[in-house]
Amino acid sequence: MRRLATFLLAAAAAWGQFKSTVPLVVAPTTVTDAKGHFVDGIEARDLVLFDNNVPQPTQLDYEVYPISLVVAVQTSANSEAILDKLGRSGILFSQVLAGNAGETAVITFSDDVHLQQDFTSDPDDLKKAMRSLRVNGDGGVALDAVMEALHMLREQPANRRRIILVIAEKRVRSATVKLPDVVREVERQNALVYWLTYSPMLTAFTARPKTTNCDKWGKHCEVLPPTALPMDPISSLIVAMQEAYHLTKPDVSELFTKATGARTINFLKRSGLEEAIQAVGAEVHRQYILTYQPQAGTPGTFHPIRVAVRGRPELQARTRAGYWTVQ
Repeated sequence: MRRLATFLLAAAAAWGQFKSTVPLVVAPTTVTDAKGHFVDGIEARDLVLFDNNVPQPTQLDYEVYPISLVVAVQTSANSEAILDKLGRSGILFSQVLAGNAGETAVITFSDDVHLQQDFTSDPDDLKKAMRSLRVNGDGGVALDAVMEALHMLREQPANRRRIILVIAEKRVRSATVKLPDVVREVERQNALVYWLTYSPMLTAFTARPKTTNCDKWGKHCEVLPPTALPMDPISSLIVAMQEAYHLTKPDVSELFTKATGARTINFLKRSGLEEAIQAVGAEVHRQYILTYQPQAGTPGTFHPIRVAVRGRPELQARTRAGYWTVQ
């Protein structure tokens, strides 16, 4: 597991090394203490941004920009229990995450990508969109979904913060787009990609009980747990083999979140999902937005960046992985 974690972190850095055509580097930065609590009240003079380990003169943007949020939900057959949980959590996206003046759109993906709800600030629209989520297919084209979300965000006003919240497995089952193309577009838009993820095998046991054998008035029903109809041994073995193969694929959730300075949050139950949404909302509304003009350099050179709090080594500052020079 330690070797795998090391590999994934290295891959995140490597795949986070994408070119930027934007001369101004924007670095949303989250500052937390040793217990993971957000730290407010940090001044511009307290934050030091290092580009290739060299301190840079930066600006701290105090303006509050409205958020354009795209929620991308996996709707494959193994996500049914998650869709049930999301159906009762729609209001959190508009009121907790996007916030005042924010707009939220919803897309779904499995074998392909579908628009569920275009950008809206109406919580009723979002609740309706979430309640209408249905299983559709067996695939998991997460990369296609992220790229579609970026296409939608590209049409939003330039003064809006761009955030993608993916609710899906950690790994991509298939794709029609290439990973480098997606991360280049993420970088170009200075977008944040958060990933709420789960184990399809475990979350199936947290689904609400199903009803069957109802009378003609629908009042008296026999309640069955989600596992009341187990698979036959051969089908179970096939599913287990498919999932084992799927686990050998790269963890794209960590790749995107590490590269953009966001984070991956795992959940199991509905309460965990709602807590994860609230945690993302709290983070994006308490980030420090640092900007600076990078020095001209050799084209194609990757510049890792990091942020530290001056004189406060006990505080942790998290930001994007870096950028490529194109000048």
